[in-house]
Amino acid sequence: MNKWQKQKQKFNWKRVTVIIVTSILSFMFLIPTLIVLPFKGSDTIGGSTEQVASNASNKANQDTTPLDSPFDVNVLRTASNQVEQVPLEDYVVHVVASEMPADFETEALKAQALAARTYVVRFLLQESTEELPGKADVTDTVQHQVYKDTEELREVWGSDFHWKMTNITEAVASTQGKIITYSNQPITPAFFSTSNGYTENSEDYWESELPYLRTVASPWDEEQSPKFFEQTIFTEKELEDKLNVQLSNGESNFKLSRTESKRVETATIAGKNFTGRDIREKLGLPSNDFTINQKDDHYVFTTKGYGHGVGMSQYGANGMAKEGKKHEDIISHYYKGAEINTLKQATPTLLAKK
Repeated sequence: MNKWQKQKQKFNWKRVTVIIVTSILSFMFLIPTLIVLPFKGSDTIGGSTEQVASNASNKANQDTTPLDSPFDVNVLRTASNQVEQVPLEDYVVHVVASEMPADFETEALKAQALAARTYVVRFLLQESTEELPGKADVTDTVQHQVYKDTEELREVWGSDFHWKMTNITEAVASTQGKIITYSNQPITPAFFSTSNGYTENSEDYWESELPYLRTVASPWDEEQSPKFFEQTIFTEKELEDKLNVQLSNGESNFKLSRTESKRVETATIAGKNFTGRDIREKLGLPSNDFTINQKDDHYVFTTKGYGHGVGMSQYGANGMAKEGKKHEDIISHYYKGAEINTLKQATPTLLAKK
């Protein structure tokens, strides 16, 4: 073999070596691509968590029925003392988001949406004696219904904002334009957090007797609600100061009578008479179903339930939904004899006015 042939052979080997190395490197880079491509667009591969959440949110928004509001609600934002004009259905979304846990069952959220919409519609129909700044219809507090705007909810919910808002918006959209009525009139849709196992007759807590706000069993609350039991302890002096009484040693200080729902109707404490509601409000108790035990110079109030107890129990509603009950079942259980009607059927004068 001459010198030229040796050089040619050496050059050929170099070409072969380069081709082999290049092929190996290309294959090494190609394998990850082949692995990733089939999964692109899934929740875990092929996009960031934020992109996935955004895509899911956009899809949910596309699937949700658009909210169509027949009129606006003028909401007094108490922090700024400014009036915010909010479309009715958007107002309902934000009230439900502020008043009920967003991870509740969809049917419970629907029932809450009906209650929230009914409340503001009834309020707008009434001749209110309240004069709010800026011609506001309602405040954003428990004086009417709690209302938080989008930025406030983002701050409260953080990274959970999108799915929580989607849950609630879907529930509101499926009930939009509907309210709860009795004899073709919007009801007073009272609701509260947790019952003691029963709801309260309206006249046993407030003055008015309303036919749809009757005592009904609510057995779901004890298992569902973390607020079912609570103990509050007062020293003798604290109790005397809060109730303006003079206690003597012994449990004979206390005589309690109860309503049909087993809440305290009247209480005689150290010879002074109170309603169960009086005691609850003066002592800041979760409910007016309480027992009292004395231990030395301390008094232990053990309460069942959370809230006034009239109307729909939110945790009870969620318990019903978990058993497969629909929002119509929840409404008919907690508001006896009530029906679900459209705004057009029940409030034509309000729609005409707005």
